[in-house]
Amino acid sequence: MLHKQVEIPSGDILIFAGDMSVCRTIQDVAGFNAFLKALPHRYKIVIGGNHDHLLAKAPELGRELLQDAIYLQDEEVIIAGIKFYGSPWQPTFNTGACDAFALPRGKAMHEKWSLIPRDTDILITHVPPCGIMDEDGGISHGCSDLLAAVQRIRPRFHVFGHIHNHSGMQTVGSTTYINCNVKGKKGVVRPALVFDYPL
Repeated sequence: MLHKQVEIPSGDILIFAGDMSVCRTIQDVAGFNAFLKALPHRYKIVIGGNHDHLLAKAPELGRELLQDAIYLQDEEVIIAGIKFYGSPWQPTFNTGACDAFALPRGKAMHEKWSLIPRDTDILITHVPPCGIMDEDGGISHGCSDLLAAVQRIRPRFHVFGHIHNHSGMQTVGSTTYINCNVKGKKGVVRPALVFDYPL
């Protein structure tokens, strides 16, 4: 499991934006929970991604297994006065092996993003918004409905992953976008990103 190879700095809150592994079994999720438990962060927020099949098929079982994390699936949590909202969905990307939490573009995706509270401070999704660190193979894989929602809500931060070509931070308007992907091309493992929330 690659997550054991990732350099993870200490901090107050760890945010994980999906794809813990090719997560199909109880053992996969329990193993990831054991990894989280060993980390020093006081809070660990987790959402699912397109590889996290068990979380998609049995979210309550996943929540039970991730006992050392705060698992969010279209939910919010407030920590130290900061409102986090997490959602795992993405437009259908690959109908083969990695299609957990996949929905068709258009109405289905719009309905998911319409659930995001207007006062969200840190938005966590698996998919990037369209046009922001979302290119792979010359194709934009981000979600235009998500971009519209972020532009409407204007969270301070939007954390996501999904597209392995990118990792980094980009500020557009009042929102800082963070692609926290740690798995690069050809097996490269990147260190986790760190940011401070201005209080």
